[in-house]
Amino acid sequence: MLVPAAVSAQQKPTTGYAPVNGVKMYYEVHGSGEPVVLLHGAFMTITNNWTGWIGELSKTRKVIAVELQGHGRTADVPRDINYDNLADDVAALLDYLKIPSADLIGYSMGGAVAMQCAIRHPDKVRKVVSISARFRHDGFVKEGLDAISRLTADAFKGSPIETEYKKLSPTPDEFPNFVKRVIAMASKPFDFGADKLKATTAPMFFIHGDADGIRLEHVAEMFRLKGGEIHVDMKPRSTSRLAILPNTTHVTLMQRMSVIVPMVNDFLDAKPPKL
Repeated sequence: MLVPAAVSAQQKPTTGYAPVNGVKMYYEVHGSGEPVVLLHGAFMTITNNWTGWIGELSKTRKVIAVELQGHGRTADVPRDINYDNLADDVAALLDYLKIPSADLIGYSMGGAVAMQCAIRHPDKVRKVVSISARFRHDGFVKEGLDAISRLTADAFKGSPIETEYKKLSPTPDEFPNFVKRVIAMASKPFDFGADKLKATTAPMFFIHGDADGIRLEHVAEMFRLKGGEIHVDMKPRSTSRLAILPNTTHVTLMQRMSVIVPMVNDFLDAKPPKL
């Protein structure tokens, strides 16, 4: 009996825990092909960030979905949760899985981790898809920064974020402390460096909503740093890309999978222009 391709792509994943930098990082591997790593947003897990996405992407690729320090099935450790550490963990995971380099797709916090990984570990990163992320603290609108500083665990009471944490975490009673730890990271000023982002060799695809909380000036700055703002009818374009989806917020971006995944596949499949 023949198994339809759509069904075979949904086969049970390979799962495990990778010992990386003192963290036992949970990961899942779905499908086969060129490797792509999925990096979730703050407070999130594989299950509540990538619903539907894994099934689509794994039709043609080896999808490696991870849960970062303190999130989901990956226990927290007495180490700062920050972009440098999380980026180093991703690079160490690729070493553990014996994958020389991979594409990275990150949402929100995960998009920033992907950019920082491309800065700190350029040999490990082939391309980056950054969905509603920033490379500097002031990339967020002021209302967003103010809201983050006021967040508490009570704001998530009864939400999918709290439910998944308590269901998956090895320390289900630590949710209030987990929220404090992530808020501390999100509230702390950071700057990956415009010069360092510009120097990255990995092409980047910046995907944003027109109401996603990232300042439009910051979005334009990231794209310019990666060679954007070119009149391509007159000279060769950058290998990086930009998409801004209309009537789309930070949260609803992940609900626009049917629009975003084809664009992502086209970007990841694109060959560098011949010189």
